[in-house]
Amino acid sequence: MQKRTKILATVGPASDNVETLAALITAGVNVFRLNFSHGTHEYHAQVLSNIRAAMRKTGLIVGVMQDISGPKIRVGKLSEDFCLESGDRLDFYYEACIGEKVAPSHYRLSISESSVLRMLKVGDFVYLYDGLIRASIVEINDEYVQAMIENKGKLTSNKGINFPNTRLGIDILTEKDRLDIGWGVANGVDFMAISFVQNAQDMINAREVVHSYGGEVQLIAKIEKFDAVENIDEILRYSDGLMVARGDLGIEVPYYRVPTIQKMLIDKANAHSKPVITATQMLLSMTEKESATRAEISDVANAVLDGTDAVMLSEESAVGHNPVLVVETMVNTIQAIEEIYPYEKFDFGYDDVMDRVNESAVRLGDSLNAEGIIAMSASGASPKKLSRYRPKMTIYAATHEEKVARLLTIVWGVVPAYLIKKGRIEDMLTDIIQSGLKRGIIDKKNTYIFTAGYPIGTPGTTNIIRILRENEITFFGETKSQPGKAKKTDENAVATLF
Repeated sequence: MQKRTKILATVGPASDNVETLAALITAGVNVFRLNFSHGTHEYHAQVLSNIRAAMRKTGLIVGVMQDISGPKIRVGKLSEDFCLESGDRLDFYYEACIGEKVAPSHYRLSISESSVLRMLKVGDFVYLYDGLIRASIVEINDEYVQAMIENKGKLTSNKGINFPNTRLGIDILTEKDRLDIGWGVANGVDFMAISFVQNAQDMINAREVVHSYGGEVQLIAKIEKFDAVENIDEILRYSDGLMVARGDLGIEVPYYRVPTIQKMLIDKANAHSKPVITATQMLLSMTEKESATRAEISDVANAVLDGTDAVMLSEESAVGHNPVLVVETMVNTIQAIEEIYPYEKFDFGYDDVMDRVNESAVRLGDSLNAEGIIAMSASGASPKKLSRYRPKMTIYAATHEEKVARLLTIVWGVVPAYLIKKGRIEDMLTDIIQSGLKRGIIDKKNTYIFTAGYPIGTPGTTNIIRILRENEITFFGETKSQPGKAKKTDENAVATLF
């Protein structure tokens, strides 16, 4: 059984060689993530080269996502580890300093973005070390902000810090991020995940940076801040997709709200035909162990049922002891839950005319019990729009460029199966069917739905739906294609035929 939910796997020391990458692709990885919070440009260039070598080795297309690290706010250097207890005093100084113990139960330190401290108010919460240590602001003066620790924990240098009550309003792209984006454009990554997005302007700014390097990359907004949740409609409008980044999100909002926020984000992304990724700690225990917990398996299963396009692996595939086993576990879970998947989702509105055409294609295919939909697409938009209806049929995408095919590796239910040269519609359909028959993708005894746009190569013009049954498949399977520019009479013939 083929899975429809995609897998995004982070590459790291445990998985960065060609052999392991090829094994991961064969096991079921669709997109690889390069985490730019770690590693140099030289390291990531080597990893990217290895991914492309693994693609050639397996003959399968995968996408590459560059995760831009963003302005992660951290505590400064500490002279020694702080063993904090409930009721301890912690002073955040505006001026940079080495963190130290001032007196019994009294500590001081500074943070990487001291301007944030001036936005705090008495009563605001501060979370340290990825949310493990909680503190509340009790006093503010001209030299420091005083907080009281509310639970026991050990704090070390450079650990992350979150401000769940505070709208930071900072530029989410650091100088390092801008250089990293330039690297991504120059090296042809397919997706960029933008961290700590607060509002739509953050995504607009990120796209402007991409364009300043002469690039055109799919931008994924990582939703991990409370204000991003509040601004989600505007953010989605200016993004090519979303990531439900549950790690920081679970600190920024009450932990018990994360599941409902996850479902909301997935629903909104589905409604607008934009891919959505569910991330963080999905099979975390398998970083060190041979099997996942039952709770982790249920977490993956519920994300699939929610409608996520892809599920993501982080430490599990980057530094875990057996990345291939992790992917196999995720594939087995996805396949099992997709046996009861709520297919045929038609309760959406229409963003444009293409939505009506693609909905009609899915309804027609369902009524005919078709095996698949073959979608010709110059930009990849049509397969994405077909995907949002979650058909039981596989969506086989036919594109003119490998770059477009890679953009579809993250989209639910879409197989970028064909790379076709531009030509007359009947010649391209002939090539698709003959290739499909040869490769075993198409079976003459099955029914398929074919969608395309005319004029050829014009994005956003899907306006053709054709039923392909045994007679049609046999006809095109035995036809000799005649590539080349169509004449006027040929164009009229095409219009009549289709």
